[in-house]
Amino acid sequence: MSDQYQEISNRLMAISEEIADLALADLRDSLEEGRQKTTPLEKRLTRARRAVEKAAILLDPSGQDVF
Repeated sequence: MSDQYQEISNRLMAISEEIADLALADLRDSLEEGRQKTTPLEKRLTRARRAVEKAAILLDPSGQDVF
C-alpha cells in the first residue's frame, strides 16, 4: 500500500513543479509588461503549489510527520 502513496506523492510533486512553472511564466510576463507587482493569478498559483506540496509531503510514506 505504501507504494501507492509514494506514487501519488511523486505525481503531486510533479504537478507542483508544473504550477511553479506557470507562476514563473506569469511573473516573467508581468515584468515584460513593466508591472511592478505580482498578479492575482501568480498569487493563486503560488497558494495552489504550496497546497499540493503539503499534500505530497503528507502522503509520502518515508516522510516524517511534519505538521
